[in-house]
Amino acid sequence: MGWAQRSAILAGVLSLRFLSCFARVTSLLAGGVLAVGSAWGQGTVFRCGNEYTNDARLAQARACQALDLPAVAVLPAAQGVRRDASPPHAVRMEGRSSGEGRPETRIDAAQQRARDADARAILEAELRKAEARLAQLQAEFKQGEPDKQGIEGRNHQRYLDRVQAMREELVRQQSDVASLRRELARLAPAALAATP
Repeated sequence: MGWAQRSAILAGVLSLRFLSCFARVTSLLAGGVLAVGSAWGQGTVFRCGNEYTNDARLAQARACQALDLPAVAVLPAAQGVRRDASPPHAVRMEGRSSGEGRPETRIDAAQQRARDADARAILEAELRKAEARLAQLQAEFKQGEPDKQGIEGRNHQRYLDRVQAMREELVRQQSDVASLRRELARLAPAALAATP
């Protein structure tokens, strides 16, 4: 093998080594820059009671605690997201305007009446339970003077606290009954209109 061939092979090997070494150094530098950039972007966050800060001097002066927060991940937006309103599987029915709904979302009238009847039955059962609970609370409350229990004879404040809690529960229960009655009243016109 001649001198020219040896120098050509040596030059090729050296250039390959140089390129691979250069690639490694470049990737290390890029990684270091990214790490420093992310450290600059995220910084340390300190908690001072109910206040949060990233000022280290202020945190040290107030004896704040450093928080161990997870790294922030940024994900790119999904590619190829459709912006139009109609899904690809929508079927347009002939002779109908686009505002009348899609065929896959339409419900048979009989099925809808059955659903409405079930909803009404559930609301009526809830109303009966709420009214029974309200009647029980009113009987226990005795117009604001319920019977004293146990230590309440000697500790009047405990009695007053229980009376206040009973009054609040009574108001909540009255509100529940009123809202159930409103809901049933709202369902009644729709049920009458749906009946042929």
